[in-house]
Amino acid sequence: MARASFARTLKQPKMSALLILGFSSGLPLFLTSRTLQAWMTVEGVDLTSIGMFSLVALPYSLKVFWAPVVDRFTFPFLGRRRSWLMLTQLGLLLAIAAMALHDPRQGLQLLAFNALMIALFSATQDIAFDAYKVDVSDTEAETGMAAAVGVFGYRIALLVTGALAFVLADHMAWPTVYMLMAVFMVLGITATLLAPEPGTPSALPASLSDAVRLPFRDFFVRSGSGRAVLIISFVIFFRYGDALAQNMVTPFLLQIGYTSSDIGAVQGGLGLGATIAGVLLGGGVVMRLGIGWSLLVLGLIQALSNLVYYGLALIPDHYPLMVSAIFIENLSGGLGTAAFVAFLMSLCSHAFSATQYALLSSLNAVSRDLLVAPSGAVAESTGWPVFFLLTLVAAVPGMAILLVLRPWRDRAGMVAK
Repeated sequence: MARASFARTLKQPKMSALLILGFSSGLPLFLTSRTLQAWMTVEGVDLTSIGMFSLVALPYSLKVFWAPVVDRFTFPFLGRRRSWLMLTQLGLLLAIAAMALHDPRQGLQLLAFNALMIALFSATQDIAFDAYKVDVSDTEAETGMAAAVGVFGYRIALLVTGALAFVLADHMAWPTVYMLMAVFMVLGITATLLAPEPGTPSALPASLSDAVRLPFRDFFVRSGSGRAVLIISFVIFFRYGDALAQNMVTPFLLQIGYTSSDIGAVQGGLGLGATIAGVLLGGGVVMRLGIGWSLLVLGLIQALSNLVYYGLALIPDHYPLMVSAIFIENLSGGLGTAAFVAFLMSLCSHAFSATQYALLSSLNAVSRDLLVAPSGAVAESTGWPVFFLLTLVAAVPGMAILLVLRPWRDRAGMVAK
């Protein structure tokens, strides 16, 4: 029965749309970071300039500040969310294609501006896509599957821009590669045109001021002030142990003797496949257990997966164990991601889904980008075995807050309308 329900949910037209829209959401990311860095390196751009280009990613961190605009305003075509998706996707198609007009050896400022425009359109597309995911999911089961399918499409896009683009660059010029990457945006545009509208459209906030103020008021009123603070703390700390380990995995593997080729081959192939399998399996677990129980079960698996790296730190010269560690870590990370994204979606009201999801995802970035900063110093002072044990300790606060929240008992906040 559960298997039939899983298949029936997955076959819905909205899930096909979310898969392709997730692909469209992930496509621009590497084109302004890893892939662009490769092109600039080949063209002989100095490392200082390449490093400074990381600043073009700022819109992804700051998108919460203009998410209320996406909630407040709409356009007279394709509905509240799809109109924003269409505009940003058309902008991305043109901006990615425009990268083919640049020569990184000359005019770095224009190249940086072009890359910044891609990041700006991409971050805004993410706002609209996340809001659409929330609005189109009518049940908790659909929320879990929508989260998994969206991440699945996103990861496939990273494979295209992070692997296929590099292969193509060995056979054609980088400008041509970027032109081909721009063509992939047509998939997202087509999905936006064909995607179903959410069943019951929510009223727009009356003013931009309301679009800024009411999402916060709604969240705290619906959750209660004390519970809202716990939820915010949980969002920050749930993946902290995993984030600490992830931040140091590459230096760890290099220091214990594995080559960049070893790491790249396993991470890029087996690791990515394990992540994709994890998010799809995680979506099925959410459908079967519900969001609350899935957070508990998959969160524990995610935290305990770091023990494999602890074992590798004790037995470093063991290639099969290294492969297993990467596979298990990526699989469990995918499982945890599916449950966590579904949880974030369940916390959002349809009336303010763009602003609330952008805020919650920004809070999650605190542990991913800021709180992991001391990880290198900790690993250096403790050594690798102790460091990976400490990542288990770092997972305790998030799990402890989850036990206090007990979302498996109180489902009132799940899939908010």
